[in-house]
Amino acid sequence: MKNDTSAIAKAALAGVLAIGLSAGASSALAGKAGMEKCQGVVKAGKNDCGTSKHGCAGMASSDSAAEEWVYLPVGTCAKLSGGKVKS
Repeated sequence: MKNDTSAIAKAALAGVLAIGLSAGASSALAGKAGMEKCQGVVKAGKNDCGTSKHGCAGMASSDSAAEEWVYLPVGTCAKLSGGKVKS
């Protein structure tokens, strides 16, 4: 009986931790203060969100696609070749 209780407690703790980690991961991509969306500088598969061609992060099919964007610290995009701040 003791082993069953221990296993249930460990599983419950793992579930709580997983929920907490997943909540933190989704908020990481929400617009943060001091960050801006920068288009045209993303490497294939490294975009932060969807476009008119797809609906998910990580689906950019080519490097430097004009519509693909990534969050960068404010002011960084203007310094990058091909970078354009998305409004």
